[in-house]
Amino acid sequence: MSVLSATVIVPTYNRADLLVATLESVARQDVPVELVVVDDGSSDDTAEVVERYARSMGARYVFQEDRGYRVAAARNEGVRRATGDVCVFVDSGVVLGSSAVRAHLRAHEGVTGPAAVIGYVYGLAQDEETTEQMWSETRLEDLDATMDRFGEQGRWLDMRESFYQRYDDDIAPLPAPWLVYWTCNVSVRTDQLCKVGMFDEAFTTWGGEDAELGYRLHQDGATFVLARDARAVHLPHPKKYAEREPAAMTNHHYMVAKHPDSSIMRLLIADPPIDSLEMNELVRTRSADDLDRLTGASRTSTGSEG
Repeated sequence: MSVLSATVIVPTYNRADLLVATLESVARQDVPVELVVVDDGSSDDTAEVVERYARSMGARYVFQEDRGYRVAAARNEGVRRATGDVCVFVDSGVVLGSSAVRAHLRAHEGVTGPAAVIGYVYGLAQDEETTEQMWSETRLEDLDATMDRFGEQGRWLDMRESFYQRYDDDIAPLPAPWLVYWTCNVSVRTDQLCKVGMFDEAFTTWGGEDAELGYRLHQDGATFVLARDARAVHLPHPKKYAEREPAAMTNHHYMVAKHPDSSIMRLLIADPPIDSLEMNELVRTRSADDLDRLTGASRTSTGSEG
């Protein structure tokens, strides 16, 4: 049994149908977990869904008024109610393998000092054209076997798979491992999370609030760890990434303004855009002057950290 305890925090908004699957996967974990669901103002039957799990496993339900996209604030509400040593963040519509939380805790125990643990997410790159196919291959009643099959067949792999393989899964030494710290399935020590100020609630549109937190965790000394056994499936549902890009770019500009000494952060607003999965390699292989040319920056700052 792990010496650490876990609180799973699930933010949600009008996804009661998908939330059922997420909460069921949390209920099936092979270690005890505390569950906090934070509702960002849903108008569907989300509260009734959570009530079922409140009765069966003590899930806690927190509601915040619908005042637009406030997922950062929602996660912070969950953190404030967490009693676990480790906060595990899972999005509604993501279902965990039965030993995912155990794997998160094991990864934290394997690191000296604080860790930022990234779980593996099958199906993260699926789109509307592949939704029906992925549903047909996913068995929620036997999710572990489903993920075994996906892995064996090389199907629906995490969209970061080639990135992980490039570095033999050892992402800790990279200049900016925080670029892949995506809160669909990650964890962090609760005390460090509170120390660095939790999520920045100035993010009120989609994109970047998780990586920005990852940056602050990195600056505070967290070791970034990929835990492949902390695996999950991103269930197919509409993801209109093209419509979200303007909001994401606005947030990236905010991140650069907030952390002006980070040369890597400036790559987020390069024109033409740079794939975030390629940024670490650019920093590893290009000179500081080359990076400045990519971002249009002048050498007015001596900052060059991740």
